[in-house]
Amino acid sequence: MTVSAPPVRRRLVGKTLRRHREALGWTLNDAARVLECDRSKVSRIETGERGIRIKELRELMEEYGVADEQRTVLTLLADRRGAFGWHRDYAGVLPGAWRDYLIMETAATKIRGYDAQRVPGLLQTPGYARALAAADPSLHDDVARDCAAEAIVARQQAILNKPGLELHLVIGEAALHQQVGSPEVMQQQLAMLAQAANDSGAITMQVLPFEAGAHAAAGDGSLALLQFDGALGLGLVHLGGIGGGVCLEGQDDLNAYAAAFDQLRAFALSPAQSALLLRGLAGC
Repeated sequence: MTVSAPPVRRRLVGKTLRRHREALGWTLNDAARVLECDRSKVSRIETGERGIRIKELRELMEEYGVADEQRTVLTLLADRRGAFGWHRDYAGVLPGAWRDYLIMETAATKIRGYDAQRVPGLLQTPGYARALAAADPSLHDDVARDCAAEAIVARQQAILNKPGLELHLVIGEAALHQQVGSPEVMQQQLAMLAQAANDSGAITMQVLPFEAGAHAAAGDGSLALLQFDGALGLGLVHLGGIGGGVCLEGQDDLNAYAAAFDQLRAFALSPAQSALLLRGLAGC
């Protein structure tokens, strides 16, 4: 029998609670007395093997002295209803770790992403998203393909309008030349990128040119990093792949991929240079 790993949200909540408990010098028995349960339950919560009820979470956070901003993040992550909203209507086309990532993305305040050969989902036009869905072998009929394309739009509406969001995207130059859909679809997509690059809002966009050469993420088709205000040490890395990719939350992984993204940002064209390139490709 194959035993699946605990969902990444439960692992993150449990790890954070354990860190707070240990910072106070408390034992598992001390935490168990707060919840009026046995120590094995607390241990399973901290390893992510089981979830924690919101009432129990609030009790522990109160005893641990968790700051208000971090309480908000942990409560969102622990909510078993997946109360972040938009993704619930599209669960059937959001596989594995990708759905875990998207749920957590809704709670993040800082998002950094890199895509080597396709336009990032947060910047895809509906036509581009539908063309990608048409090529996805896991989507077996037009209903599923339409649903996957609609999920892209729903994600954009949920994320891009968040106040205080810091979004930094690096796009491989290959993504700008890989035709997805018809020439008209690609032209519309390039025009949308050019417009977004000229916008001085919350999105920072850079193009990684071909001449940048070898770089730390050369073996990764896409990666994304999430951070949460007021929740020091809490973060997530998602590496794309068929079947939903994989989520990583270990501190070593967070540090390694943050360093890789910093290198990508340094190797990429500046936002102004990227905007100029995109305007040229879009013919505007």
